[in-house]
This record gives sequence, structure tokens and C-alpha cells, in this order.
Amino acid sequence: MFFKKVEENIELWGSEKDDTEPLLPSLPTHRTFDYVLVANKVDNEQKALRQEAFIAQLKKKNIQITRIPHDNKEFFGLRAPSAMFEDYQYLLKVSDSCNWCGDEKGAVTQATRIRIVHFILHNTYINTGENLEELLMKDVFETMFCLHERKEQKKLRKKWARWTALFRGQPVNHIKSYFGEKVALYYLWLAWYTKLLVPAAILGVIVFLYGLAFFNTNPLIKEVCDSNITMCPRCEKRCKTWQLSDSCTYAKVTHLFDNEGTVAFAMFMAIWATLFLELWKRHRAKHVSKWKVYDWCEEEEELIMELVNDPNCKAKQFRHSYLQSTLVLILVTLMLMLIIGLAHALVVFRVVAAPLMSESKWDFLKDNANLVSVFLGAVLHYITIQIMTRVNRWVSLKLCDIEKLNSLAATERSFTVKMFTFQFFTLFSSLFYVAFFLGRINGHPGNYVRLAGYRLEECHPSGCLTDLFIQMAVIMLLKQTLNNIIEFTVPWCKRLVNEKAAKKLERKCGYCYRKACRDENGCIEPCDICKLRDWLRNYHLASSDAFSLFNEFLEMVIQFSFTTIFVAAFPLAPLLALINNIFEIRLDAIKMVRLEQRLVPKKTNDIGVWTKLLEAIGVLAVIANGLVIGITSDFIPRLVYRYHYGPCAKGKLNYTDCMEGYINDTLSTAYMNNSNFDAFINPWERHNFSVTECSYRDYRNENDYSLKSQFWLVLAVRFAFIILFEHVLVLCKFIAAWFVPDNPTQVKNERLQDKLTRLKDELREKKLSKSTDV
Repeated sequence: MFFKKVEENIELWGSEKDDTEPLLPSLPTHRTFDYVLVANKVDNEQKALRQEAFIAQLKKKNIQITRIPHDNKEFFGLRAPSAMFEDYQYLLKVSDSCNWCGDEKGAVTQATRIRIVHFILHNTYINTGENLEELLMKDVFETMFCLHERKEQKKLRKKWARWTALFRGQPVNHIKSYFGEKVALYYLWLAWYTKLLVPAAILGVIVFLYGLAFFNTNPLIKEVCDSNITMCPRCEKRCKTWQLSDSCTYAKVTHLFDNEGTVAFAMFMAIWATLFLELWKRHRAKHVSKWKVYDWCEEEEELIMELVNDPNCKAKQFRHSYLQSTLVLILVTLMLMLIIGLAHALVVFRVVAAPLMSESKWDFLKDNANLVSVFLGAVLHYITIQIMTRVNRWVSLKLCDIEKLNSLAATERSFTVKMFTFQFFTLFSSLFYVAFFLGRINGHPGNYVRLAGYRLEECHPSGCLTDLFIQMAVIMLLKQTLNNIIEFTVPWCKRLVNEKAAKKLERKCGYCYRKACRDENGCIEPCDICKLRDWLRNYHLASSDAFSLFNEFLEMVIQFSFTTIFVAAFPLAPLLALINNIFEIRLDAIKMVRLEQRLVPKKTNDIGVWTKLLEAIGVLAVIANGLVIGITSDFIPRLVYRYHYGPCAKGKLNYTDCMEGYINDTLSTAYMNNSNFDAFINPWERHNFSVTECSYRDYRNENDYSLKSQFWLVLAVRFAFIILFEHVLVLCKFIAAWFVPDNPTQVKNERLQDKLTRLKDELREKKLSKSTDV
């Protein structure tokens, strides 16, 4: 009852209740066409023969074809026979997993017709062994698309696909009837994710405001801003010593994100990710049960459509080859090594850029060389992401071709896992370096670690968390903002350009004065002029394919990764995600309904392998946030100082703050030769030279550069905290997963009652048939 109330309250926020929506089991069947093929008029005899051969194969399957030439193109309207759908319905009825959906009786919806015809088109072969996909690649046909239903399209535009409906709920039942369950589940998941981001965003803002409240009064910030400590040069040859007080602003920004509230927020987000997934499973179960696809099996429907397409077909056998698996594993490893290599290249860029900019003529670049190099590194990382996205997709597709899986659903799962893995490494390799390696492997004065002849970067005396925050903020803002702008403007501009061409073409079509053609509710066959107008209207929309929905899911799951994995470094990430998603839902809706050709409706009962990937991200978020707080953040060193080395630990009660002297405690002393600032003098030789003292961030003895006992104590506490943090949170995640059942009791009872009703109906039919025989 508790979780039912929680779900109801969440659904009421900014959404329409599902009860107000009719379930729409079927849309009115128009005398529309199931699919349209478009071909350029060809002079090439070979292409013309292939084109006619494919059309002949479709006619053998009793598919009605209406051919309308227009300018230099030929349009083929395809309409499948009713017998084909009757076979489909019968096979659904006798199937193991698909017999509960309700599609086995009643009128066949247009969405179902499109799905079946789409499958048949892609599994029709001519005598050369070529299918439609290969014919499209060889320019035998130009394109193919299914038609928007204008009446239903208008309804969706009015109630959903417009900017004025920004804060209205998603009419998922209507979306399901028009675009299929797969698209409906995407919007259902995205709406649920967006709603549950609200508490996370509010708490993130509170943590940020907590840091802002002590912006000017924090003793650590005062210690940096009022310091007269001289710091060692950040690089060699070109860099000079600098004053710690010069980095006052950097210290203030660091405190905004590296404070005590961050730890609590990271723990909250780890539990939030688990609750989000468990509550989503309940939410999904409620809707797929209502849609009668709870037990739906995509592989079984694919087998049914194979039989509808070819009654003499043979089942695609399951195959496994250790050689193929080994080859795929090696290629995946090589690809990941390439991606990690690109992350190393970004590190080299930052290492080289900082010293080069430090001798710039512009004072701003000279004074903020490290900060500017971080920003430029983040921008370059974003450009790398855009390029590698295309490379990753191509490689993933080729790897799936090598595997040769036995069904489209299995191929899609395999492709999704590979593509997400490559994208994850592309986006997060650089972030992992900044989070866990920056400033920790750079050595010490006189013995610096070098890369391409340059010293590795160092952390600021206030910590490394700001570098991670900058990297995340730049990538997240650029990725979300630019991607959304491009995602919307490209099809919008294409529609504007094509509208002019379409109007010219439509004028050449002529004009129709038949009143029947303008009747959107009727089943009267429209004239050729009106058919062509409708086809042209759809032809000039931006194309959509199997990747259209995949891209949207990938974008959102990557965003979920940003929101949870390094949230300790960027508490405002949930707020940015929330704002983006509010616009993303409407942008995707407008794009699908108004700007793009109709997506092929797919029937499914889950978001597929994305659920497993989200669960993996939830586990990784616990590990990553524990490491960020334990290693990247200064939370542990501050804790050790407060209770072991600080003034309060030593019983000096006259001190106003227990953290006084912390910054100075984290610094060690080095000696530079005054005649050559690039040369550091060994501590025991400093009396033989004219030296200048400078400080650097580390726990080392000033006599021999050996590590202090304080370093080992802090390291031990760091590891103890990480182990404790992760074990506690993993335990909390398991408890939360156990406490929140995947299926609501209401759904279980409804399914039980439905099964009982169906069994009673079958028994009644059997008795009636027996009495009729007698």
C-alpha cells in the first residue's frame, strides 16, 4: 500500500492520470497503405530488372501494389492482404508467450500491419539472393517509409507534440497505439526518470547552497586567500613561483563542491538510483499488464512473422563458436585500448598546453594557464566524443555481423551492450584520469614524472575536485545543449527546405475535388492525386530508422551515468538533467510526430537490456562515489587533521576553529637554486647554494623528501572509508531492492484473474462445440 501511494503521488506531479486516457486497443483502420517504396527512374537495365524482380516477389505474396510515377521517381504503395494478418492472429493465439496480448482477435491495428509488412519487406529475396537492404544500398530503390495517419497525428500534435504542453503528462496509451509499445515504454521511462529527478535536484541545490553559505567565512578559504606562502613553479623553464593567495577564487569554487554535504548527497544518490530502478519496474509492470504484453516474447513474435512471410521457412538455429567469441573479445579489447589511448592523448594535450600558455603575451592566459588548459581539454574531449560516436557505431555493427545471432532481438541486445560500453569508455576515460590519477603520480621536486618531456599536472592546494567538476560541467552542458539544438534544428531545417520542393511537386500533381478524398474517417479509396500528395508529404520528412529510438535511449542512459557516477563532484548534475529532460521529452515528441517519418511500431514488454545496464551503472556509482570522496576529495585529510593533528586534537581550546592551519599542514617545502629555477637542490645540500624556499602539495619530510607518517595514516583512513562506504551502501541497495517488489500485488491479481477468465472462456467454447456436434 505504501509504494502504491508513493507511485500515485509521483504520477500526479505534472502529469495526467492514466485513468483519464482510453486504452485505445485499436485505431480506426483507414484504406491507407502499409508501406511505400520509392525508386528513381533508372536507365540501367540491371537495376530495372532487380526492381521488377523484387516487386514480382511481393506480388507472389499477394501484396497489392499501386504504382504511381511522378517526375523522375516512381512510388509503390504496398497493401498486405487480410489473409496474412489472419494467419498472424491465429499463430498468436496458439503461441506460448504472445497469446495474452489480445491481438489474436478483433481488428488488426495499423501499427500491427506496418510491423508485419516491414518484416516481410526486409525478408523478401530476389533470385540473386539480395534483400531490400542490399537493393537500397545499390540504389535500386531510393527509400522506404510507412505513412503517418493524419487524424491520429493531429490528435497527438494537439495534446502532446507541442511546446505549450511542456508540463503536461505523456499520453502513453495513445503513443502505444500509434508508435507501438517500444516507443511508449521509452516515454514512460523518461517521464518516470524525470519525475524522480526532482528530489535529487532539490537536495543537490541544498548541498550547493550549503557550500555557498560559508563561501566567505570558511577558515580554509581564508587561509588560502590571506596566505603569504610561495608555491613552487607549475612547470619547468617557462613557469615561475607564485603566491598561494593568487588562487583564492579557485579555493572558493572548490569549497562549493567539496564539503561535508557532498558525502551525504553521494550516499543519497546511490540509494536513489536503486529506488528509481525498483520503482520503475513496478511502474512498467502496471502498464505492460494493462497493455496485455506482460509475457510478450520478441523472439517468438519474430518466429511467427517468419511463418507468415514464408510457411516453409526453417528456424534459425542457435549457434556458438569459440573462435568467433574469441575474435569478438579481442576486437572489443583492441577498441577499448584505442579509446583509452585517446584519453591519454588528452592528458598529453593538457600537460603540454599549460606550460605553453604560461608564456603567452595575454595576461589572462599567463595567469590562468592551468585552468584554461582544463577547459580546452574538456572541449577537445567533447569533440572526440562526437567523432568516436560514429566510429563506435560502425565497429559495433561489424562485431554483430561477425557474431551472426539468430534473431533481430538478440542482435539488438548485443549491439546495445557493445555500443554503450564503447561510449562509456569514450566519455568516462578522461574523467577517471582526472578523478583518480591527476596529481597523484606526478612525483616530487627533483624527481618529477614526465610525459612527452613535460611534468605531469599537479592538483591545486585546495584539492583536485574542481578539475573533475569543470570537466563534467563542460561535457554535460555541451553534450546536452548542442545535441538538443542539432537534434531539433536539422530535421526542422530539412522540413523547411523540403516543404518548398513538396509544394512544387504537389502543384504538378493536380487538384482533387472529390469530397470523399477529404473524409479522414471514411474507408473510401482516395484518388491517385490524393495518394501521391500524402506520400510526398511523408517522403519529404526527415528519415527515421532503427537507430532513432536507440539514440534517444543511449543519450538518456549516458546522462543517467553522469548524474550518478561522479555526482559527489557535481551536485548540480541532477538539476541540469531535470531541466534538460523537461525539454527533451517535448523535443522528441515534436520530432517524432511532426518532423520525422513514422517510426516502425515495435511490440515489447520492457526497455530491454537497458535495465541491466542501468543496474550496472547503479553499482558502479557506489564504487566511483566512494573513491571520489575517499581519494579525490579532501574530506578524509580534513577529517584526519581535525581529530589527530589539528589544534582541537592537541587540546588548544583557545582556537576559534579546529581546521586552522590545515592548508599549511598539507604543504611540503622544497629548495630551488636561485641561479637556475628549474633545478631543485637536495635538502641536505641547501646550505651550499643560494636557494629559495617554495611549497608544494604533498606529505613529505623537508630533510629528504621521504613520505611522512601522516601520509600513511591518511591513506589507511582513505581505504577504510572506501571499504566501509561501499559495503554500507551495497547493503542498503540490496535491502531497498528486496523491500520494493518488482510487481505490485494489484498487477499479480489482475493477471491471475485474466488467466482464469481466459481458461473459463476456452472451456465454455469446448463445451459449446461438443454440444453442437451432438
